[in-house]
Amino acid sequence: MNILVCIAKAPDTTTKIKFSPGSDALDGTGVTWIVNPSDEWYALVRALELKEAAGQGKVSIVTVGLSEDESIIRKALAVGADEAFRINIQPDSAATVAAQIAAWVKGQSFDFILTGKETIDYNGSVMGGMLAAELDLPYIPLIEKLSFQSGLATLSRDIGGGTEEVQVQGPFVASATKGLAEQRIPNMRGIMAARTKPIVVVEPQPIDSTVQYLEFTLPAEKGACKMIEPDNMDELVRLLHSEAKAL
Repeated sequence: MNILVCIAKAPDTTTKIKFSPGSDALDGTGVTWIVNPSDEWYALVRALELKEAAGQGKVSIVTVGLSEDESIIRKALAVGADEAFRINIQPDSAATVAAQIAAWVKGQSFDFILTGKETIDYNGSVMGGMLAAELDLPYIPLIEKLSFQSGLATLSRDIGGGTEEVQVQGPFVASATKGLAEQRIPNMRGIMAARTKPIVVVEPQPIDSTVQYLEFTLPAEKGACKMIEPDNMDELVRLLHSEAKAL
């Protein structure tokens, strides 16, 4: 069993968001970067569980980023990944990430590819679908269960009004959401092993970027909060009607 997990870095959830002077990029000064949670907690951990249950196989991770991102890669290695690859380019969009990973994957052989449902900074939930399209592979998004045996995968996910179960022959691409696995905390053995595992640097392909960022802006500040006594329901109704226009 040979599984590929796509990982991305994301700012820690406690990060105070700032933008560059031109407001066309995130200001990374002082930002603490982490492995994107749904990539690590769900996609990577489920891949490791499947390998362990089979008693054989390999779990590889790949990210698109520069040398400063290797600390994030080592955090994922500490969870238990066997090998890591870094495509040496600063990603500017999900489309770039998908195209670069796809160009590299075409020279590899994986039973299936997993990614998290979305990154916590952009929340686009599009990279997995783009990657599948680039590779001309089936794509199953937002999976909550995954089993794999003899090249056949059984996956399930929530849909409106119920649960959908899908069977697909590998290779395929799927995005993982909450419920697929439980977070795994790296132990000391994994942390020490991650320090010596090599990170293979892959040079990017000459793919034209299709995205240009014009400007980032912060949401407007919220207005002052009005406190209403719990027994003053008439005043609450009046404010909802006349000011909030909710009634």
